[in-house]
Amino acid sequence: MTRDLTEGSCLKQILLFTAPLLVGNLLQQTYNLVDAAIVGRCLGTDALAAVGASSSVQFLVLGFCIGSCAGFGIPIAQRFGAKDYSAMRRYIFHSILLTALFAVVLTSVCALLCPNILHMMSTPEDIFSGAYIYLLIIFLGIPFTLLYNLEAAMLRAVGDSKTPFVFLAISTMTNIGLDLLCILVFRWGVAGAAIATITAQALSGILCFFFIRKHQEVLHIGPADCRFDRNCCLSALTMGAPMGLQFSITAIGSMVMQSANNGLGSVYVSGFTAGARLKQFTLCPFDALATAVCTFCGQNLGAKRFDRIKQGIRVGVAVALTYGIAIGLVLIFGGRVLSVLFMSRSQVAVLDASAKYLRYLGCMYWMLGLLNVFRLAIQGLGYSGRAVFAGVIEMAARTFVSLVFVPIYGYTAICCADQVAWTAAVMYLIPMCLHLLKKVEREVGKRM
Repeated sequence: MTRDLTEGSCLKQILLFTAPLLVGNLLQQTYNLVDAAIVGRCLGTDALAAVGASSSVQFLVLGFCIGSCAGFGIPIAQRFGAKDYSAMRRYIFHSILLTALFAVVLTSVCALLCPNILHMMSTPEDIFSGAYIYLLIIFLGIPFTLLYNLEAAMLRAVGDSKTPFVFLAISTMTNIGLDLLCILVFRWGVAGAAIATITAQALSGILCFFFIRKHQEVLHIGPADCRFDRNCCLSALTMGAPMGLQFSITAIGSMVMQSANNGLGSVYVSGFTAGARLKQFTLCPFDALATAVCTFCGQNLGAKRFDRIKQGIRVGVAVALTYGIAIGLVLIFGGRVLSVLFMSRSQVAVLDASAKYLRYLGCMYWMLGLLNVFRLAIQGLGYSGRAVFAGVIEMAARTFVSLVFVPIYGYTAICCADQVAWTAAVMYLIPMCLHLLKKVEREVGKRM
C-alpha cells in the first residue's frame, strides 16, 4: 500500500498519486457546496452569509492545522525515499507530539477569542449570532481536523494517497447525511451544519487511525522510537510550522479582504460566499497536483534523483496550466449559472455579485496553478521557510488592495484582490524554486 515515486514515468507516477487526492478533494468540496446549498436554500441567504462571514478566519486556523500536518509529512517522505525507516519513525513520533500540542493551544485560544474575531471582521449585526455559534463549533473540532490531516500526511508520505481518499469519501457522505438530519429534522440551524462537519471529520480521523494500526506496519512506532530527541523535534517543527504559517499568513490577507467585503453589506457577503465555495471546488485539482509534486520531490530528494525532481516540476506546471486555462473559461462564462446552486433565481443582486467575482477570477485562474506547484515543490525540497515568504507577499497584496482600492472601487476591487496576490507571489516563487534546485544539487554533490 506504499508507492515508491523514485522510479518509473514521472507523469504517470504524479498522475496516479494525484488521482485519489483529486477525487477526495472534490468529494470534500462537493460537501461544501451541498452544505452551502442546504444552508442557503433551507435557512435563507442570511444564514449563508453567517456561515461565510468567517470563512477566511477558518482558513487562517484550519489552514495552519492542515499546512503543519503536511509539513510534518515532508521529512517522513524524505526518510522513506532514502529507505531510512528508523529515522522515519522517529519523525512520526515527534510529529504526533507537536500535533497534540497544537490541538490544545489552538482549540483553547480560538474558542476564547471567537467573539473578538468576528467583531474584528466587521461582521454585520444581523448575522452575528449565527456566525458566532457556527465558528465556535468549528473551532472546538480543531483536534479532529489535526488528527485526520496528520494521519493522511503520514500515509501520503509513503505513497499511499488512496486510503485518505476512501475515508474522506466516507466522511463526506456522512457529512451530507448529518447536514440534512441536523438542519431539516433537528432544526439546529447553522449550528447543525457545524456539528455535522466536525462529527464527520472525527469519523475520518478514527478510521485512518485503525487502518494504520492494522495495515501500515511501516508507520508503526515502538518504544525505541518514542524517546524525545530535541534535534528531531526541531527539524519536524521547522518543516511543519512554516507550512502552517504560510496558510495562516495568506489567510490574514484574506481576512482583511473579507472584512472589507463585510463592510459592503450582506448582499455582497452572500455573493462572495457563493463564489468562494465554487472557487474552492475548482481549485481542488491544483491542490491535489501540488501535493503530489511535493511528495514526489521529497521522495526523490531522499533518493538523490535530481533529474526526476526537475522533470516532476515541469510535468506539474504543464498539467496546472492546462487545467487552469480550461476551468477559467468555465468560471467566466458559466459562473452565474453555477451560482444558482446556492440560491433561487429571484436573488438577482446576490447572483450578480457571485457571477462577477467568478468572472474576474477566471481570467487569471491559471496563475493559481503555477503558485501551488512551485510553492509545494519548494516545500518538498525541504525549504518550507522560503515558501512562507510567498504567503507574506499574498497577504501584503490582498491587504493593499483591500485598504486602498476597496474604499474607491468597492466590490470590483474585492473581485481583483486574489489575482493581484497570485501574480505577486508567482514572481517570487519561480526564481526561488530554480535557485533552490541548484543549491540542493550542489550541496548534496559536495557531501558525496
